[in-house]
Amino acid sequence: MDIRAILLPISRFLLIISGFMLLPALADILSGNPDWKVFATSAVVLGGLGTLMVPALRGQPYTFRLQESFLLVNLAWVGLSVICAVPLYASGLHISFVDALFEASSGLTTTGSTVLTGLDELPPGILLWRSLLQWIGGLGIVVMGIMLLPALRVGGQQLFLIESSEDNAKPFGRTEYFVRRIVAVYIGLTVTCAGLYYEAGMTGFEAINHALTTISTGGFSTSDDSLGHFHSLTIDWIAIVFMLVSSLPFLFLITLIEKRRINAFRQVVFFLALTLVLTMILFAVSAWDHHAPPWLVFTSSAFHVASIISTTGFVTDDYLQWGSFAVCFFFLLTFVGGCNGSTAGGFKIFRIMILLSFVRARLRVLRYPRRVTNTRLEDTTVSTGTIESVVAFAILYVVTFAAFALAYSAFDVDIDTALSASITALANVGPGIGTEIGPVGNFADMPSAVKLLQSLEMILGRLELLGGILVLLPDFWLE
Repeated sequence: MDIRAILLPISRFLLIISGFMLLPALADILSGNPDWKVFATSAVVLGGLGTLMVPALRGQPYTFRLQESFLLVNLAWVGLSVICAVPLYASGLHISFVDALFEASSGLTTTGSTVLTGLDELPPGILLWRSLLQWIGGLGIVVMGIMLLPALRVGGQQLFLIESSEDNAKPFGRTEYFVRRIVAVYIGLTVTCAGLYYEAGMTGFEAINHALTTISTGGFSTSDDSLGHFHSLTIDWIAIVFMLVSSLPFLFLITLIEKRRINAFRQVVFFLALTLVLTMILFAVSAWDHHAPPWLVFTSSAFHVASIISTTGFVTDDYLQWGSFAVCFFFLLTFVGGCNGSTAGGFKIFRIMILLSFVRARLRVLRYPRRVTNTRLEDTTVSTGTIESVVAFAILYVVTFAAFALAYSAFDVDIDTALSASITALANVGPGIGTEIGPVGNFADMPSAVKLLQSLEMILGRLELLGGILVLLPDFWLE
């Protein structure tokens, strides 16, 4: 293993993060908050370290194989979560480092769970830093650094596959060209969303923060009441549209914008149709229990379905008060997730489509034993290896969810909270089920050991399990 292939990109990640730290420092300077010193010092230290490491590690060509790719991604997520927690710990929040690590991990993995309260009164630097963490994480730490990696010509495609699950980069040629389009679309969506939020009544600062966390499907807000703070149907519908758009594959958005030929994107149709059907189901059930006008009930139903299925986690209301059906409905919805190749987390739509097609094929074989029936996705026959991988992932997903839930219950966490906390972290969703970690609660009172485990589970979820678990196997370290 060539250690330079890992340390050089990490040193460049440090430079990227140090640059972003200057933004909350500037926000605190403008507001007169002393926390600017924490962000500025952190930026200088990280920037200096990265500046020293880059020239020291340059030189002879180095080997960049799949082994280095997996190890780099894991070290990047874990290491940068720790680094990004430092300003939160050293600031005026007066929280433990475990809480700071939980908040940073939740931000970078775009989970959206939080241990902080009184967000409306927090200094702008802290609020902006939380939002930037989600924006960076949504784009992907690896993708953010990909254009700076000379080794991309050797291993860039493998890196991108590990990070984003996007397996359709080849139509755009070399990976770096595709990544540039992703960055352009990502920034364009963020600017557009911020502008619409501002026009709808948010302040400039609120609009920027919520745009950063909407496009990244992260869900951090500047208020304890999340988007419910604004009491605006216009803002709710802007959020709905951009949460759903951000759950679509980057490749689909790029081909749409560039007016290229759009091949079969049935997962997009499936995702949008599923969102509509689930919204109508929730609306039909909720309408019986609500005395509000139907349009308000429908908007609330559409908002929360879009928020959870996109793994964003914004809320406008405590939907746990809508009855037992809503509680069960949103718990199950947490498992779904958005499309592959998007900023959304969860199990992902394309895996659900493959499993449904596989089950359908097996049922047809039972009915017509002599008929040859294939599992298909996007008008293409799915290979046996892919089916086996998806089935294995589904089993591992359920086992991991159950194992972490069991671990949480060992620390006297009630079963409802343990189950919800586990899938919330694994799917990178944000709010859970229950009074403690529900849409109007937070994770502040969870035991420190549980917060550490949840930080790990959030990172595993962001790496879609296999990328994180693989490095734990002895065979991984064999040359």
